[in-house]
Amino acid sequence: MSIRIGIMGYGNLGRGVECAVRHNPDMELVAVFTRRDPKTVNILTEGAKILPADQAPAMKDEIDVMILCGGSATDLPVQTPALAEYFNVVDSFDTHARIPEHYKNVDEAAKKSGHIGIISVGWDPGMFSLNRMYAGAILTNGKDYTFWGKGVSQGHSDAIRRIKGVKDGKQYTIPVQEALDAVRRGENPELSTRQKHTRECFVVPEEGADLARIEQEIKTMPNYFDEYDTTVHFITEEELKRDHSGIPHGGFVIRSGKTGWNDENSHVIEYSLKLDSNPEFTSSVIVCYARAAFRMQKEGQTGCRTVFDVAPACLSALSGEELRKHML
Repeated sequence: MSIRIGIMGYGNLGRGVECAVRHNPDMELVAVFTRRDPKTVNILTEGAKILPADQAPAMKDEIDVMILCGGSATDLPVQTPALAEYFNVVDSFDTHARIPEHYKNVDEAAKKSGHIGIISVGWDPGMFSLNRMYAGAILTNGKDYTFWGKGVSQGHSDAIRRIKGVKDGKQYTIPVQEALDAVRRGENPELSTRQKHTRECFVVPEEGADLARIEQEIKTMPNYFDEYDTTVHFITEEELKRDHSGIPHGGFVIRSGKTGWNDENSHVIEYSLKLDSNPEFTSSVIVCYARAAFRMQKEGQTGCRTVFDVAPACLSALSGEELRKHML
């Protein structure tokens, strides 16, 4: 029996989910829901429907898990609890400060309807969160470090593009190598925001734009660039398309700690990712958690969950026997 998947939203993340479903033989894509005119949306899966977003509730008996691919700022806080009334849901909500509030809202809606909602699934929050938790539980006497990049920050790139006189742009977050090396050596340094990461911007200006003003606005932008050493490069539209068309990302979660009666032994745990496509990797994580949501509801569970609450075996298409034989 295939797990029947619906996709809400068909941007970079939605397209990635469609590809990931194709590579999971126990799943099938039933429908893509969009706020655009469905006639203007082309998907890759033969036989799957393309429907207006407001028609999703009518498909509640034909979809086992709805994967929500909207943005965390305005889409997911509304969509996830609303759709949990009709479906098991999985989202990638990544506004860290608002996760407790979002959890509460989804938990209430999912319990009321008898569904499972798994929120904040991806690589950070998500896989990085799990590795921070595992490492902290193992090395209780230690310190956590998270480095992001080198990779494209979609939010920071969008912030650049909103500046007057900017036609297009991309921003890369880059770990400071000296800081990364010190952490890997187990030195447990105290690092400021500026000491951990730099930011590099590639900007296509509009004709006649004031380049000095644009650069100054970028470097002093609160909450985005003002706490970082930031480099701004002005390039042509052709150069941006040629050299910066992808959405790579990645990073490192590191915990260094001590064991022994007198802390005589040092240890370093490191988990790293190097991603050609941030949205496609995120989508692959989300899809395996869709399997978990389906299984958990079949067991009679309801309410909201995060990656901390899902047993690893629930993610895998392999049986418990196969996992014990081949993975353990």
